[in-house]
Amino acid sequence: MKRIAESTVRRLSDYLRFLEELEHHGTQTVSSGELAALGGTTSAQVRKDLSFFGSFGKRGLGYSVTALAGSLREILGLEREWQVAIVGAGKIGGALAQYGGFRERGFHVASVFDADPARIGTSLDGLVVKDQKTLEAELAAHPVDIVLVAVPAEAAQSVVDRVAKAGIHAILNFAPAPVQAPANVALRSVNMALELEFLAYALANRGE
Repeated sequence: MKRIAESTVRRLSDYLRFLEELEHHGTQTVSSGELAALGGTTSAQVRKDLSFFGSFGKRGLGYSVTALAGSLREILGLEREWQVAIVGAGKIGGALAQYGGFRERGFHVASVFDADPARIGTSLDGLVVKDQKTLEAELAAHPVDIVLVAVPAEAAQSVVDRVAKAGIHAILNFAPAPVQAPANVALRSVNMALELEFLAYALANRGE
């Protein structure tokens, strides 16, 4: 499998969203320059990003919006439904469990777990919160593709370790703590504090 830079994958996701918006408005073709303008990049970068995966469009005619959108969905793995489990049913986990945008993109939240007796057995968007003690058994009985970790910082590494040992190869960590996973596990962390710090920096350095 070819190694593609994370920045390239992120731009492909952006291109897909732009294409879907154009598709919604009935646009049939789009040029690399138009995609670049929407994404704040250059037409050369758009062509380079797409060239990693094949030949798209025709010189002078641009890209078919529908065809390119379909190709990007396939490249990004969005042509199938992915099963997702959430560990942690607190404010973040609860919000994730009820976020409708996941299903729209092909991500089906199949189960939610928590360690708090007060949450176990409650319902989140039709899903009954399961006891975190049963995590390994449940994942074995009802396999998922991706696990979202939304537990307190002190519990995050332990949960990641358990999930990885259970055979999960994709983890998205929302806990405010650095975690590690085996090399064969794709691990991403969403650090909201860091994102806010970036915005704070941008505000503080606007050059007014």
